[in-house]
Amino acid sequence: MGQVLADDATVIARLFEHIDRRTTDLSEEVWREPVEHYVSPQRFDAELRVMRQTLTPFCPSAALKEPGSYLARDAALTPIVAVRGNDGKVRAFRNACRHRGVQLVEGQGCKKVLTCRYHAWTYGLDGQLRGVPHEYGFPGLDRSRTGLVPVHAVEKHGLVFVNQDLACDAAGQDIELVPDYFDESWRLHSTREQEFDFNWKIFVDGLLEGYHIRSTHADTFYPRQYDNINVCEHFGRNTRVSYPYRSIEKQRGRPADERRAVGALTQLNHLFPNVSVATFPTHMTMAVIEPLSVDRSRLITYFLTNHENEDAFVKARDFVIEGTAEDREMGSATQKGLASRANDVFIFGLFEGGSRHFHRNLASAIGQLEG
Repeated sequence: MGQVLADDATVIARLFEHIDRRTTDLSEEVWREPVEHYVSPQRFDAELRVMRQTLTPFCPSAALKEPGSYLARDAALTPIVAVRGNDGKVRAFRNACRHRGVQLVEGQGCKKVLTCRYHAWTYGLDGQLRGVPHEYGFPGLDRSRTGLVPVHAVEKHGLVFVNQDLACDAAGQDIELVPDYFDESWRLHSTREQEFDFNWKIFVDGLLEGYHIRSTHADTFYPRQYDNINVCEHFGRNTRVSYPYRSIEKQRGRPADERRAVGALTQLNHLFPNVSVATFPTHMTMAVIEPLSVDRSRLITYFLTNHENEDAFVKARDFVIEGTAEDREMGSATQKGLASRANDVFIFGLFEGGSRHFHRNLASAIGQLEG
């Protein structure tokens, strides 16, 4: 499939036009999202169904470097474990023993087999049931039918995608539009988890616009970036927003084919519905915004780097974490504002086209489920 997203030279040229004209990319129309969609338990349940039936990023491939490597977490409130087999293939399973349902593993690690802590039923890295202590107590047990329950997994673009309920969702072709993010040079440095007291979509909304940079990030991002200047591109149900640094000015005198995005801008890739991949000068992140309830969410951030200067990476990572804390404050304030019942809709302006694209596609996906 041909290139969908613009190359570095094109993006930078468009950003220079915006900087010079004090403009930004504009959407086709204003979008009005019902506030009810942020507070309704029925809508929340429908969003979980969309997540379970969509091929979505589960973790970076770098989290599963060697055979036996596993990563377990909840995805759309479902315990899932991804593991790399001895054949090098990544597989994903529902994280529950077939005996009494105990979760087999937590977090990340590396094992030759997966053994239940409760009664020591043991499974191979391919999910097959390998051992049952005192097996004579289970007459008629068919091991071939009692392996771990698989979920569809695809490894591509340096990411592991998982689809819980269907082998291929209706818009699964979105994965073919995703660029290659991580090659073998990228390593997983650290993982950070935070719980937020607001609806998961509030966090997504904040990722997809630069309208708030000056007011929300006055002492962090704004001194290094521009307020409300970006390039917004859609690829399938996904969106890439390019946020320029002020240091982009150093590239004005370069020939177009020598202009590079690395170090000149952050590119925020929103992968529908609840994952982002973002670029920074010393590292990249894959972040998962997991819904916990209609008014709580968990942010799981994987920090990956191929940078040789550890101190520079840590400084940059902590700077991003500081900015995320400011976004968290705004998210909490938004959630509290919902209780005022002042608004029937949230208004997303012409320069908030990423949010329009997200909400329109989420509504369409829910409509397909209910239709």
